[in-house]
Amino acid sequence: MELEKNERVNALFAFYQPLLTKKQNDYLELYYVDDYSLGEIAEEFGVSRQAVYDNIKRTEKILAAYEAKLGLLADYQARNRQFDALQAYVKTHYPADEQLNALVAQMETLEEE
Repeated sequence: MELEKNERVNALFAFYQPLLTKKQNDYLELYYVDDYSLGEIAEEFGVSRQAVYDNIKRTEKILAAYEAKLGLLADYQARNRQFDALQAYVKTHYPADEQLNALVAQMETLEEE
């Protein structure tokens, strides 16, 4: 459960990071990306552990609100599922169709950018 939550927050952070304040960005990056403890972050910024905890929890709620309104992560995940299904279908049913396979490969590189 905790791992799933961390993965979700990291994904939301990747999509909505530019919408956060510098402090929100710094705290989340240190906590979720760099795996700092609350105490280490508090020491780094000269604040209490409770202040760091409160800021991180508030920022998590903000990220969830952005996702509820904008749905960027959900759309991205849906597109990835559809693309995976398309890719599997093409490999299974049209392995010799060079043009179709080239188009699918081209789509794959677009997703990586």
